[in-house]
Amino acid sequence: MKYIFIVIFLETCFNLYGFGIRESINSDWYFNLGDGKYWGAEYFDHSKWCKLDVPHDWSVEMQASPNLASCTGYLPGGIGWYRRELQIPAEAKDKKVYVYFEGVYNNSEVFINGKWIGKRPNGYVSFMYDLTPYINFGGRNVMAVRVDHSQDADSRWYTGSGIYRDVYLVYANPVHINLWGVSYEAKVKRNNALLTVKTEIDNNVNKDLDVEVVNKVLDNEGKIVKQDKQTFRVMADGVSDCVMQLDIKSPKLWSIDSPYLYTIVTEVRQKGKIVDKSEIKAGIRKLTFDADKGFALNDEYMKIKGVCIHHDAGCLGAAVPKEVWRRRLESLKGIGCNAIRMSHNPQATCVYELCDEMGFLVMDEAFDEWEYPKKKWISGWNKGKPGFQGSAMFFREWSKRDLADMIRRDRNHPSIIMWSIGNEVDYPNDPYSHPVLDKEGISQHHVKGYQPNRPRAERLGEIAKELVAEAKKHDTSRPVTAALAGAVMSNETEYPGALDIVGYNYTEYRYKKDHEKYPDRVLYGSETRHDLNAWKAVRDNEFIMGQFIWTGFDYLGEAGPWPSRGFTTGMIDLAGYIKPNGYFRRSLWMDAPNVYIGTYSIGNNNKIRTNAPSVWNYEEGEKIRVVAYTNCSEAELFLDGEQIGSRKPYDDSNGVIYWDVPYSHGKLTVKGYNDGKEVAEYSIQSSGRPFAIKAKVDKVRNLKPGDVVHVEISIVDENDIPVVLADNLVKLNITGPAKLLGLESGEGNAADNFRDNRQRCMNGRLLGYLKLTDAGVVNLNIESALLKKCEMNITVE
Repeated sequence: MKYIFIVIFLETCFNLYGFGIRESINSDWYFNLGDGKYWGAEYFDHSKWCKLDVPHDWSVEMQASPNLASCTGYLPGGIGWYRRELQIPAEAKDKKVYVYFEGVYNNSEVFINGKWIGKRPNGYVSFMYDLTPYINFGGRNVMAVRVDHSQDADSRWYTGSGIYRDVYLVYANPVHINLWGVSYEAKVKRNNALLTVKTEIDNNVNKDLDVEVVNKVLDNEGKIVKQDKQTFRVMADGVSDCVMQLDIKSPKLWSIDSPYLYTIVTEVRQKGKIVDKSEIKAGIRKLTFDADKGFALNDEYMKIKGVCIHHDAGCLGAAVPKEVWRRRLESLKGIGCNAIRMSHNPQATCVYELCDEMGFLVMDEAFDEWEYPKKKWISGWNKGKPGFQGSAMFFREWSKRDLADMIRRDRNHPSIIMWSIGNEVDYPNDPYSHPVLDKEGISQHHVKGYQPNRPRAERLGEIAKELVAEAKKHDTSRPVTAALAGAVMSNETEYPGALDIVGYNYTEYRYKKDHEKYPDRVLYGSETRHDLNAWKAVRDNEFIMGQFIWTGFDYLGEAGPWPSRGFTTGMIDLAGYIKPNGYFRRSLWMDAPNVYIGTYSIGNNNKIRTNAPSVWNYEEGEKIRVVAYTNCSEAELFLDGEQIGSRKPYDDSNGVIYWDVPYSHGKLTVKGYNDGKEVAEYSIQSSGRPFAIKAKVDKVRNLKPGDVVHVEISIVDENDIPVVLADNLVKLNITGPAKLLGLESGEGNAADNFRDNRQRCMNGRLLGYLKLTDAGVVNLNIESALLKKCEMNITVE
């Protein structure tokens, strides 16, 4: 069976109501950790609270403790309040005024001028409230937000706490485009795309009105390639849909290597006057999912080379700036990754924008649990008595609305290729069970065998049908999927059959047998290990369309025993640096010739490792294994230009070329060859003792207030060679208009403070996150005991 989706997807417009004025209200909030009966009141005095800007994550700012839950990295939650004064001009009294929250974790309640206006339990979905009836136009207004994360062990990973994404006020005319109210599909035939544009118009006037809707398609140089208009009647006090079609001749298709984006301009006019306007980035592409051939983009079959990610960035917690995400995604591109699974919740809008711009395929996911909570480990990983806090308590009431809001917000991104309604909700006996667990083995178990006192597995199919039906109401252009942990059990239910395509977590052994048993099922690895065999199961089976490795980045939470900070099997560490297993993955995934050197002392362990660090400092004469991770057909090894390792062919049995050699001080180089020609090279060098600090920033020009820059700090010897083994304590002093958001080493010790201005290096490196606050010159003074310090200036325009 084949599913083909021929569509044009448009980047979510943060011009939320189009022509309506969008105003950021990220600054000048007051925050207090704790709870009070009248803290939402209009005239409550908050002047002594902490003044800060959002996005803000209070959990990551607090001290970790071994008495807290390991599942979220031993960091606390609690209840917190935010308050902010709003100046709403008197001339806006004929407008509609809304507040838009991109994400608040979690159980948020919003007040305006002492009046309660809404609650949203889900901490990942975006939402909006109409403030108009409660506004004091031209006078003082106070917004208050209560955030209740008192159940801080409500997730299996770090969530953060607070208003951790952007907040906006939106001013709109009484007749305007509805929230997330523009959606697009296109049928591509030969060299044309028939674009269908749907615009939802919200009429807040108590009479029917005639409006004119104008749509323009602009290329990436701003030239109009197509436009059309239509007169349309909108009903009184409601939302009406206007559907138009535009024929795009010879469209440039969005792809991984060439993510071409158009701009769609939509105008709503009354009596010739523009009352609302929206500009959205657009990408045209064709998706094909085939049970026998896998996945094709624009009729080109390819393997999805994906990773799973969570939403934190180490010391920044959940409040991650767009610049940080860009650097992280560039690193993923650098190891050959072409796809991302948003596990297990919607991400910030900027992440999807970057995926659109950079050419990533995205699996957007809604839930990690359904009507019952999963086990969360309170003290240590897989140890002790588990807890059962979680989002299941509001699933029945909110799940369809949460799913709808995720899809409506994100459906216009060309990067998104499928919607996921759940992750491992079928984990055997956590909580669902079925008699088949007595009969057939399965790779994942909390409790073995059938447990009749647990919820019956048949519920999986019943819930899946409801969620799939809800998803299809809002987008039919993409398939609906889910990540199955217990395919053996789920196959006894209607769950897989309710999905368009089916993901298997860590179940490669079932690929062939289930392909034979369910020949119409489109299969892929929704969550896999890093090992070579997991990749070969994708590479060598045409019908498997790809994999998503757990994980792309190290992340906070799901930690081991204290003082573990988080999960560390990612291919990129918490500081955003590529790890050795990332370079091994590059050798499997990248097309361009590449090679990497890793080393380790053999000792009594003769195992071939795929996580060997680039270190060349050992005892003279010690026997060392040098491994080359490469996609070249051959490689050879040199020390100071002299061959010490013969040319060897690539070994597909383990993906590694290696040599066992005695250590000798010098420069170690590996060269890769294809067809006898040198095509790639990589070197590492023995270093002396730490001597000096070096630093650079990732951006030096056109800096402006609000920008976040990365300060990359490294330790070198007196010959300017990186000292990979250095762990010096470094202090970063800042003068001028900038704020240090944190110093990240990637170290896994939860007891460390990563938010102050001093931190030990790991692997001779350290990363500082610097937020520029005003125009002027920022001076950085970076020092460490016994080392030559580093000074540098940054000019903010």
